[in-house]
Amino acid sequence: MRIQKLTLHNFRNYEDETFLFSDGLNVLAGRNAQGKTNCAEAVYYLCTGSSLRIRHDRQLIRHGTDCAKISAVLSSRYGSVTLGAAIYENRRELTVNGNRVARAVDFLGNMTSVFFSPGELRLVQDGPDERRRFLNLSISQTSREYCSALLRYQKILDQRNNLLKERDVAMVEETLSVWDEQLAKYAARIILKRREYLAMLSPLAQEAHAFLTDGGETLSLGSDGRKETAEEIEERVFAELCAARERDLRLGFTSVGPHRDDVRILIDGQEARGYSSQGQARTAALSMKLAEVEIFRALSGEPPVLILDDVMSELDLPRRKKLLSKVEGLQCILTCTHAERVLYGATCNKIFIKGGKIVK
Repeated sequence: MRIQKLTLHNFRNYEDETFLFSDGLNVLAGRNAQGKTNCAEAVYYLCTGSSLRIRHDRQLIRHGTDCAKISAVLSSRYGSVTLGAAIYENRRELTVNGNRVARAVDFLGNMTSVFFSPGELRLVQDGPDERRRFLNLSISQTSREYCSALLRYQKILDQRNNLLKERDVAMVEETLSVWDEQLAKYAARIILKRREYLAMLSPLAQEAHAFLTDGGETLSLGSDGRKETAEEIEERVFAELCAARERDLRLGFTSVGPHRDDVRILIDGQEARGYSSQGQARTAALSMKLAEVEIFRALSGEPPVLILDDVMSELDLPRRKKLLSKVEGLQCILTCTHAERVLYGATCNKIFIKGGKIVK
């Protein structure tokens, strides 16, 4: 999968700009706050329909304007595809080959990407929310069924949580069973898919980590280890919801389910969260992202676009060289302030950015 052309109109600090990308390494160079990350963010938005940096799409619209537009022409094994997004103050329009897509879930999978930046340290060092978000975004890019189940689960969860805040306890207890059955149904699909994904991710991340550290450390991703069918998971989650009703009524929210799950990240058998250094956490997160690349390649039959945002400045020289060897054969978009200092003669397409414009 390759992006040939990316066009930005009133997106972030870009007025009108078109990027032409090569098949291999593409370097976006320039000083800080010139728009390099904004360009990378636009690519990721077209892959996932969301931004990793903000919660409200209206923040993507250039100041003083009322609409931002992103479009990309890409080539895949199925031929040429054009993706587009028009973002307004309170709505957006997503298109595939000029045809409007009614549901965001149908926009996913047309282009896949893996995004890594220094902020990905959160994946290792922060709470369970970050690791669940990683799983949800990653799995959704290759499984629309998972994305649909996740959306349905969240809607039912919101309704159940609203119900738990009602003062009429008798009415709540009478109604909860209906919601619990539905919640358990979609929970089973989510849990099963996450287990399948982690079973693929763990050995690949361990291999990438051993490569980056020259075998100096061992990375492992822990799971609950249960062997259950979808039906067994559904029955178990329903039983857990029933058992937690009294507590949930007291708390006013749902305390069990996949929205509370976590992924254990271990370095040499120790919990990385709280025990790892900045460098160890960065290498562990990068290893998980490189593993994600291989999973996308295996599931879709072609590699994703790899986006590396200001990563080289955070790595020492040996790991920079190892990372560059890993991106061979991929289309990679790499942002940095000084291209010559981080690339060491690597063949690439250099694009210099200043004030939201491509400059010679």
